[in-house]
Amino acid sequence: MTRREFISVLAAAVAAGFALHAKRAGAAADALYDPPRFGNVSLLHFTDCHAQLRPVYFREPSVNVGVGAAANRPPHLVGDRLLRYFGIAPGTREAHALTHLDFERAAAVYGRVGGFAHLATLVQRLRASRPGALLLDAGDTWQGSATALWTRGQDMVDAARVLGVDVMTGHWEFTYGAERVREIVEGDLKGRLDFVAHNVRTLDFGDPVFPPYALREVNGVAVAVIGQAFPYTPIANPRDLVPQWTFGIQEASLQQTIDEARGRGARAVVLLSHNGTDVDRKLASRVRGLDAVLGGHTHDGLPRPIVVTNGARRTLVTNAGSNGKFLAVLDLDVRGGGVAGYRYRLLPVFANLLAPDPGMDALITRLRAPWDARLAEPLAVTEGLLYRRGNFNGTWDQVLLDALMTVKGAQIALSPGFRWGSTLLPGQTITMEDVMSQTALTYPQTTLTDMTGGALKTILEDVCDNLFNPDPYYQQGGDMVRVGGLSYACDPTARAGRRITDLRLGGAPIQASRTYRVAGWAPVSREARAAGGEPIWDVVARYLRDRKTVPPLRPNVPVLHGVGGNAGLAS
Repeated sequence: MTRREFISVLAAAVAAGFALHAKRAGAAADALYDPPRFGNVSLLHFTDCHAQLRPVYFREPSVNVGVGAAANRPPHLVGDRLLRYFGIAPGTREAHALTHLDFERAAAVYGRVGGFAHLATLVQRLRASRPGALLLDAGDTWQGSATALWTRGQDMVDAARVLGVDVMTGHWEFTYGAERVREIVEGDLKGRLDFVAHNVRTLDFGDPVFPPYALREVNGVAVAVIGQAFPYTPIANPRDLVPQWTFGIQEASLQQTIDEARGRGARAVVLLSHNGTDVDRKLASRVRGLDAVLGGHTHDGLPRPIVVTNGARRTLVTNAGSNGKFLAVLDLDVRGGGVAGYRYRLLPVFANLLAPDPGMDALITRLRAPWDARLAEPLAVTEGLLYRRGNFNGTWDQVLLDALMTVKGAQIALSPGFRWGSTLLPGQTITMEDVMSQTALTYPQTTLTDMTGGALKTILEDVCDNLFNPDPYYQQGGDMVRVGGLSYACDPTARAGRRITDLRLGGAPIQASRTYRVAGWAPVSREARAAGGEPIWDVVARYLRDRKTVPPLRPNVPVLHGVGGNAGLAS
């Protein structure tokens, strides 16, 4: 039997219910999903689900390089190094959830993850043992799927209300535009769900756009949940979508908000953050009075909190992965003097261990019904694993780049360093829904531009500095721009402007003054979007329909220097 046939048969067996005997599945679920209760305040936290209402496969990164003080520390650990650091046995269900190791075989055995119907079951189970538990969403919820795009986030808003989210903050939510965000917050969410962000203010007078925090009582304990929206929204995404709002990290504003919440009687104060783990770690070391940071943005599944000390106080920094794959449980023992102790669990949401909640399942079916035929259109079959997660190209990125170069007739293609997008196993059919899970955003225009070799190097250097600047406050989100056709070398540890070398096209060195034809998509400037071409999903769908089969792909990744032995780079 060939490898492809083996994977296909195993995947079919899983789909037929072969994965686990019902009794074994029940025992596994009980062991995993009934953590002992602790303390008197429980916070349930998920983030970066990117509008995935149904269960998916999702491969964790094999490249997540840390530099400077972040090197060889969480979250910049992958594969075996991550397992050893956190004391997780290889080959286990938890090891599969947290790493890329043996992904195809393990995914076929353990099945899909996430899905709001399965997540709802887990939330209800935990709330039954933890009365008053708050459900917190750190953002990137309304974007990432076809149905979210076509309903302008409404499907996810409806699902979040049924799920019982108490407090949320945002990032990709803002790409629907300020007017749409206000419409949802002041309409659908009002009186049901607090949308908080202390760092979003008006450009003219600096007035708060959203409440900075929510003050909730949990079992007689006043708990403040402060919101921190993605600080670099107007840089990483089109500025004209939120033209009158400012963002930023805003340390002074955060300190003022913490002090205000404490002054109003909050005995536990947490930051619901969309900064990314490295930024959260630095921020926690520079403000006083935070008990925990429940983070998002960088899609890091952290099985233990990072403990940041600041004087005599400590702050727990966490991050709960992406795609609905995890639900974090932070139990706090809050006494008169504040938080006296904690317990933390990061629970993988395995769809074959959690029965779907009937009410949520029915809602999802109804929300998707108008689009079913369009979503299910078969485009091609993949013979290899398709994934997008890591500092550099994944195989899904390679599909997009190859489509751009082929359809647009370009020598080189550039694709944004997005982290969102689900995974496909070998032998699966690529549907329109799968393509949309990689491309569904509000500025999908494709471009075809003449660029000099010098301009190409400048772009690569700028994005590389956003990713590998040793100061987390200068890391503006995302991973390295994905590159097709062009090869290069990269030293993440070098100084800004000197990280990118040896640019080549077809083996020949790129000339700084020579012009090259470059295809791309997702332009952030209004002018580029107005001049742009057809949406990226149409380009990719046409490319796949013509081919019908996608062979195993080798991602176009740079030659790396200066990172030998780095724990964020799988051997």
